[in-house]
Amino acid sequence: MNTGFGALSNIKISPQEIKQLQSNLIRSHSPGVGRPLNIEIFRALMLLRTNTLAKGYSSIRLENLETIVEILNKGVHPIIPAKGSVGASGDLAPLSHMILVLMGEGKAEYQGKGMTEKEAMEKAGIKQVQLGFKEGIAPNNGTQLMTAIAALMIHDAEKLIKTAEVAAALTLEALLGISDAFDEKIHMVRPHDGQAITARNVRELIAGSQLVQMGKEVMEKVHRPHDPYSLRCAPQVLGAARDAIAYVKRIVEVEINSATDNPLVFPEDETCLSGGNFHGQPVSLAMDLLGVALTIIGNISERRTARLLDEKLNNGLPAFLIPPEAKKGLNSGLMTVQYTAAALASENKVLAHPACVDSIPTSANFEDFVSM
Repeated sequence: MNTGFGALSNIKISPQEIKQLQSNLIRSHSPGVGRPLNIEIFRALMLLRTNTLAKGYSSIRLENLETIVEILNKGVHPIIPAKGSVGASGDLAPLSHMILVLMGEGKAEYQGKGMTEKEAMEKAGIKQVQLGFKEGIAPNNGTQLMTAIAALMIHDAEKLIKTAEVAAALTLEALLGISDAFDEKIHMVRPHDGQAITARNVRELIAGSQLVQMGKEVMEKVHRPHDPYSLRCAPQVLGAARDAIAYVKRIVEVEINSATDNPLVFPEDETCLSGGNFHGQPVSLAMDLLGVALTIIGNISERRTARLLDEKLNNGLPAFLIPPEAKKGLNSGLMTVQYTAAALASENKVLAHPACVDSIPTSANFEDFVSM
C-alpha cells in the first residue's frame, strides 16, 4: 500500500515512508476497549489469521507469517480488548492489537504473567518484526475475530443441541410422555433434516422405556391423546435449531478458508485488486441466526422445567419436586430453579436482537455500511 487508508486513501505516501505507514496504521487502529479476549478466543483468532495469510493473496513475507505461528506455539498472548470492531473493514481494532505484539508494543500475557509485549517476546525467544509493504494492513484487515468466536460458538452449540435432546428424552420419561410424536412416519412427510435427526435421537434415547408409552396405551388409562408442545413438538423446535446451526457452520467453514483482507494480490495474473472481502456480513447474519436458535433452545428448556415443577401438570410428581419425606412449605424444593431459568430465557431474548440489521457509518462516511 502506498496510500493512506479509508477516507485518506486518496493521499499518496512516498516509498521512503512505506514502513512508517504500516506501523502507524497498527498503532492508530488499536483503540479497543473493554475486557480482554480470553485465551481460547485469542488462540483461535491467531490460528485463523495465519490460515488466511498462508493462502498467498495478502502479500506478507513468510518470515512474518512464521513469527505469528511462533507466537501461537510459544504461548505469547497479546492483551486484546474485546470491543471496537464494527465488522468492516474487518475486525480492525482487535486485529491491530494482535499485530502490536509483532512490533514489540502493547501488553501481553506469557506463562500466566502480564507484561509488556516486548518483554514477552524476549522471554519467549521471538524476534520482533519490521513491517514492510502492505504488512500492516494485510494482517489487520479481515474477519478473523468474529469468525474465531463463531467457530468456538458452533462447537458449543452442537454440544448444546445434543444435550437438549437428552433433556427432552429425560423429561418424557419423568412426565410419562407419549412416544407417537417421534414416530419416523410423521417426520418423513415433513422432511426437514434437523427435525428428522432430533426425532430419531429422541426415539433411540427412549427405546425400551417402561415409562414412555404409545398414545393408544395412554388413552386407555387417562384419556390423554398427546403431550403439550414442549414435549410433542421437540423435533420441530430443536430440529429447526439444528438446521440453523448446520447453516451457520457451513458459512463459517467457508469464511475460515477465505482470503479476507484488501487489496488482494494475484501473482499468477500479476494483478492487485481492491474489493470488499473484509466485510463481515456473511458471518454477522449467520451469527445473529445462531443467537436466535440458541434462544429458542433455552425457551423450550424453561417450559419443560416449569412443567416438571408444577404439580398440576407433572403427572403425579410432587410439587417443586420436594421429596415426600420433606415437609412441604418448610422446604421449597426446586421452586427457584425455574426462576433462574425464566431470568436467563428473558435475557436471551434481549441478546438475540440482531446486530447485523444496524449500521453506523465510519471513516467519514467512506465506509458507509458496516456489518456490526
